[in-house]
Amino acid sequence: MRDVSVPGAGNAAVFFLHSTTFDGGRDWNGPIGDPKADAYLERVVIPNYAGPFARAGSISVPRYRQASLYTRLTLRDDARDARAFAYGDALAAFETWLAAHPDGPLVLAGVEQGGDLIDRLLQERIAADPELSRRLVAVYLIDVIVAVEGLGPSTPPCATATQTGCVIGWSQVDEHNDGAAWRRLRRALVWDGSGRLVDLDSRTALCVNPVSGSSDTTPVPARRHRGAANATGLEWGLRPAFIDRAVATQCRDGLLRHSELTTESFKEVGNWADRRKARQYNLFYADIEADVDRRLAVWNASDAP
Repeated sequence: MRDVSVPGAGNAAVFFLHSTTFDGGRDWNGPIGDPKADAYLERVVIPNYAGPFARAGSISVPRYRQASLYTRLTLRDDARDARAFAYGDALAAFETWLAAHPDGPLVLAGVEQGGDLIDRLLQERIAADPELSRRLVAVYLIDVIVAVEGLGPSTPPCATATQTGCVIGWSQVDEHNDGAAWRRLRRALVWDGSGRLVDLDSRTALCVNPVSGSSDTTPVPARRHRGAANATGLEWGLRPAFIDRAVATQCRDGLLRHSELTTESFKEVGNWADRRKARQYNLFYADIEADVDRRLAVWNASDAP
């Protein structure tokens, strides 16, 4: 498990599960230490998606035997089994992380496949533990579909921008691409109460807008957008340049519909596999950064003697 931090960071312990970086091979699950997967993790995922949490505290980024990219593109039973297999590593890493951080505020964050695994951790490990729930600042499930019904009363969707102990989660789709939105929901798999991946079906998908920090479905104008960033290849600890007031958003039908950025830095690049992984930029980098800073300040104030 790798820990990263920046000087002057806050007092939170951050548990971050990365997205799919392993293209695939003979096995459904990738090995820990695959050179190509690790290179993508270091160059793309950590700068763009762990970066927004750097000011909140020390970030733990465990490797795990992730399900391959192909398992995200099929609904086959063996692909579901591979995704469920990865949870064993995530749970073991989480227990190790907890033992190293026995007190103080906690932040959990996961992107795509990592978000799936954090969702199951919430259901099976955190929701029934009052002490863990009390320590929870917030949970961030980035670019992943989860079912609202799986979130217990101790870890609800965030209703306001200052609520703590709640979940901010969304799956983002261009506001004009109704076909992609339909396919995203139709093919979505979520955890049931037995730890199995099942079709979303009629379940309501979670959408908490990262710009407003609220589950409100009111459109959020671009002027409230704090900033997108392309941090790919950026040295850890450096903050990227932001393009702010550029992306309008709205939670609609369980998805985060958003306007597109058309500048060169925010275009999909790479080969077929790279274009199906987590984007090589983060449309809501500064929004997430401000959100976790705000909620951590509220948690610290409420926990003060």
